[in-house]
Amino acid sequence: MEIVTKISLFLLSLSILVIFHELGHFIAAKIFKTRVEKFYLFFNPWFELFKFKIKDTEYGIGWLPLGGYVKISGMIDESMDKEQMKQPPKPYEFRSKPAWQRLIIMLGGVLVNILLAIVIYIVMLYSWGEQYLPTAEVKYGITVDSLAYEMGLRNGDYILSIDNKEVEDFHKILPTIIIDEAKTIQVSRDGQMKDIKIPSGFLNKLIHHRSPDLIGIRFPFVVGDFTKNSSAKEAGLQINDKIIAINDTQVNFFDEFRDEIQHFKGQNVNISVIRNGDTLSNTVAVSPEGIVGIYPQNPSEYFNLKEKSYSLIQAIPAGTAKAFDEVANYLKQLRLLFSKEVKAYESVGGFITIGSIFPSTWNWRAFWSLTAFLSIMLAILNLLPIPALDGGHVMFLLYEIIVRRKPSDKFLEYAQIVGMLFLFGLLIFANGNDILRLIGSK
Repeated sequence: MEIVTKISLFLLSLSILVIFHELGHFIAAKIFKTRVEKFYLFFNPWFELFKFKIKDTEYGIGWLPLGGYVKISGMIDESMDKEQMKQPPKPYEFRSKPAWQRLIIMLGGVLVNILLAIVIYIVMLYSWGEQYLPTAEVKYGITVDSLAYEMGLRNGDYILSIDNKEVEDFHKILPTIIIDEAKTIQVSRDGQMKDIKIPSGFLNKLIHHRSPDLIGIRFPFVVGDFTKNSSAKEAGLQINDKIIAINDTQVNFFDEFRDEIQHFKGQNVNISVIRNGDTLSNTVAVSPEGIVGIYPQNPSEYFNLKEKSYSLIQAIPAGTAKAFDEVANYLKQLRLLFSKEVKAYESVGGFITIGSIFPSTWNWRAFWSLTAFLSIMLAILNLLPIPALDGGHVMFLLYEIIVRRKPSDKFLEYAQIVGMLFLFGLLIFANGNDILRLIGSK
């Protein structure tokens, strides 16, 4: 059921993004009285699922969910309609319009994608506001896995800054390290400030490392619930007990308990707890896997999340700023693809990767946040100067405007073919990465 939900949310998001992107081209074309022959959600090679015609435009839904398109008269595009281009230009065709009008038509999809992201962020801030965990609120320090330990961090460290710049939102620490290609992390350890230098080549490891526990939040271990057949519950532990020791070893935090209990697999241990101000000790059987059947209390109980609500007037500039911050962040991520140290291209993913980031339940807040981000991603990728993308057409139109000479139709035709082959190869590479990761995880 979870996979069905993820696929459904992904297809819904993709449909919204494609419709709005193509609507941008469509509206701009109509403004300049340019005929649009087709407007399709998803591609329709050989056949379509549904279609109807209004005036000169055929609207439909294709069966191949890899995007969508509008077919504009008199334009060399993915349809490769050579016969139309052999005919004399007609006043309603794309090729008959001034270069500046054609440029606006080609930029229409990108502009609408950016506007869509801005509107989504405005509505989200107005409806839900913002909520995040301030880095300063992580008052018990962090927990780290083996890779973060290798990088130089330790359990109980307090992260102060990245490259001497404070990161207000704790959950943006790791993305900041990667996106900004950070060199150092400033931490407080045992009351002393330390400057952790990130080893050379380590950002590549961070990108490939997909553990949610890379940098976690340390919190006291208070019993929140028990598993079925819990040995701890049978021994007398109760919900809201605060665990403080295993045998004679003090364990103030959940991560300390989790590590210490592994030394007693298949044995009995004395677990000390504080209950209603009293210190009690219970003998508990540890399973061969090192488990006693306790769920910790929700960590959010120990931290004050920062919440901010917005009026509609406040949400408009805040949502706009958030959209452009995401544009800047995504441009930084694209830059990582060309970094010799990071080698982010090795982690490029296709539809499986994109689909996997969607929630496994119908969480509308997460859905709209992802849709806004994907809208920005679609806008930026479409602006890349690659023939067959909007950015390729924009590149040739800018050339035409500057040199006052239009590239020949034959050149544009060959460029379109090269661009389509490149994009097809990129599609195979990205989705091939997904398949290899699936095989490697089994």
